[in-house]
Amino acid sequence: MSKVLTCWIIDDEPLALSLLESYIQDTPGLLLTGKYNNPALAMQDLVNKKVDLIFLDIQMPHINGMELARLVPPDTKIVFITAFKEYALEGYRVNAFDYLLKPVSFDEFLVTCKKAQDWFEAVTKNVPMQKNVPETDAIFVKSDQQIIPIPFKDILYIEGLRDYIKIYTGNRSRPFITLESMKNMEKILPARLFIRVHRSFIVQKNKIEFLNRNRLMVANREIPIGRTYKQGVFNFIAAK
Repeated sequence: MSKVLTCWIIDDEPLALSLLESYIQDTPGLLLTGKYNNPALAMQDLVNKKVDLIFLDIQMPHINGMELARLVPPDTKIVFITAFKEYALEGYRVNAFDYLLKPVSFDEFLVTCKKAQDWFEAVTKNVPMQKNVPETDAIFVKSDQQIIPIPFKDILYIEGLRDYIKIYTGNRSRPFITLESMKNMEKILPARLFIRVHRSFIVQKNKIEFLNRNRLMVANREIPIGRTYKQGVFNFIAAK
């Protein structure tokens, strides 16, 4: 049986709140557990309450949706719902699960919910049995006009190219290409798994096959070690 996803709606427009509430009530597998027209109240409840999926407006008084999204726990997924398409890129940069433009049709809503249910089901199935091994998370990127989940465990290394990055994985012949900065990617990826070794490269620690003074090897690719990052790399290797 599929997991029932708990949902919140945060929107200062009464009509939008009512519409999304009706959509959630008409969608199997969703359970509405919070409805807020004041984002400050939602922030207070986030301290003590857990929710799977938040449908979040962006332009609201006092605090906007982008600011609130940065405070949401990583295991809660955000779907931005707004009338302004220019926020789409920024939404993906805060790792939003999806982005829907108002007025949202029920068909569009169902597509997003199906993706969310598939993601949570996949995560549940892949939870490891060993204790203290929290290897179930993933990063979401926009690539080929889709929002794609990439499990951390599948990432070999990431290469930065100006405003774009390439994400190389072990189960795909070509990299995922997405509009993102290396600086932001370094913040998103967990330090327990990844290390930045060059201004243009982040690698998964346990994928490092070989290391010399200025280069390391990951998946048969030589990757340079930048001067700024060399000490951190050698400290990590020495601690292994």
